[in-house]
Amino acid sequence: MKMDILPPSEWGFFTLPRPCVIAGPCSAESEEQVLETAVGLRKFGINMFRAGIWKPRTHPGCFEGVGAPGLKWLQEVKKQTGMKVSCEVASTQHVFECVKHGVDMVWIGARTTANPFLVQEIAEALQGTDMTVLVKNPVNPDLDLWIGAFERLNNCGIRKLGAIHRGVSTSQKIKYRNDPAWDMAIGLRYKVPELPIFCDPSHMAGKREYIKELSQRALDLGFEGLMIESHNCPDCALSDAKQQLTPADLLNLLEGPDHIVVRDGDTQDSSFRENMVQLRAKIDVIDENIINLLAQRMEVSRKIGEFKKEHNIPIIQAARWDSVLDRMIEAGTQAGLSEQCVRDVFNAVHDESVDVQHKML
Repeated sequence: MKMDILPPSEWGFFTLPRPCVIAGPCSAESEEQVLETAVGLRKFGINMFRAGIWKPRTHPGCFEGVGAPGLKWLQEVKKQTGMKVSCEVASTQHVFECVKHGVDMVWIGARTTANPFLVQEIAEALQGTDMTVLVKNPVNPDLDLWIGAFERLNNCGIRKLGAIHRGVSTSQKIKYRNDPAWDMAIGLRYKVPELPIFCDPSHMAGKREYIKELSQRALDLGFEGLMIESHNCPDCALSDAKQQLTPADLLNLLEGPDHIVVRDGDTQDSSFRENMVQLRAKIDVIDENIINLLAQRMEVSRKIGEFKKEHNIPIIQAARWDSVLDRMIEAGTQAGLSEQCVRDVFNAVHDESVDVQHKML
């Protein structure tokens, strides 16, 4: 299903050069804090200001935002700086308040995206408005659920529509707050190529020192923009203090000596195009060889399955597989492959082998 979506250049507030940047504090805490941050950001060209008005928190008693009164502070930002303003919505009442106070863009958070009932209600509340709407990926890596949210909004006439990739929750120990799960965003690009994608490196990182590397990775993948949390005094923030940048630090990230690099969408350079044709032809041959090798491996798996069936042996041999996987990870590391890549590929191959043998029982 192709969606009817306008590119960011037609939304009315993003201008060249790329990337499109949305910046502002995790939470609106006071009028002074909001205005001081907005003025600091506006000095170097940011024209879309973000601030959390309602904050979905895990435990009651945490700072859950100032609520609707904070929207008056966003109105003041527009009046004093000329910036457009945005915030998160999680209910129809939030939408009505944003429309009433002239908010230019809203986004649907990861927890809300996971609830189709809420997304549908929000989509219907936005129907008939000219609001720009961004949708964060759900907290779990469910691509279809994410796409379903865009479909609901687009069906209600929302054409200024985009995605925010903020990573997914994980129980594994990693250096980031969320698993980047880049494959989820790549999958979205393949399935809905007309949909612009922003990256939220702040929530993905959890710590400001990782924001640059995640921002660069997003731009390397061709994302259209970034949503970065910026606070006039991050260490004093009432929420997510460790992942926010000062306006000056954000400027350094975007324009400093060691700034992030925006990749060109295409080039007319003939040597580049010729080399790409040759290299992709090699990739095609390698991919065909991989398919042939996988087919041969599955044929051996079938024969193993026959022997197991004849001798009444269970399919899963955990100790054997653990040994194989350890050996492949070691070989892959020596060949310059990441452990995660080898683990994912060989676990997928093993799952297919088990399925092949199971069908023989």
